[in-house]
Amino acid sequence: MARGETLVWAGEEAVLCANLLSGVLKLSAATADGREQIVGLLYPADFVGRPFAEEAEHSVTALTDVELCVFPRKPFEAALENHVRMERLLLRRTLAALDEARARMLMLGRKTAEEKVASFLLDMAHHLGGPRQPGETSFDLPLTRAQIADVLGLTIETVSRQMTKLKRDGLIGLPSGRVVTIRDRRALQERAEAA
Repeated sequence: MARGETLVWAGEEAVLCANLLSGVLKLSAATADGREQIVGLLYPADFVGRPFAEEAEHSVTALTDVELCVFPRKPFEAALENHVRMERLLLRRTLAALDEARARMLMLGRKTAEEKVASFLLDMAHHLGGPRQPGETSFDLPLTRAQIADVLGLTIETVSRQMTKLKRDGLIGLPSGRVVTIRDRRALQERAEAA
């Protein structure tokens, strides 16, 4: 799928499941007045869709070009019933996703703007920065400043100010466009965890 394409719309019949092979997807919900809220991000190796759910709860849209391994939901459900190991693997992935959602709730509810932006950039580097090596890590940020603000519960201006501050302090670089370079991972981690 190309960046911007929607795989599933919230409220549609849930007809497929998939594994994300490459790229980044967003899960979003709409408020009653039509505003979008990004409620999650999916990265390579993440599972897309909900077995045993008749209706899609969230819209799933490509933030980058993505590659998926897609399979029909009903036959997948039958395979789960016949293969306990596969069912357990899906349960483990589901519980890991629940843990991530709980950590995100903590971040949204208790962290400062600087801590949120630092945590977000570290998470992006973890998922998109390639093999972890000493030194700098660069990645293409798949979200706009407005989308980052949406994910973090901040304003666009606050996200921009915090990123500028982290750049000025030498923790990150913003060499061009959406490219982000983590220059001092340890110091960025300290900013993410400041009390």
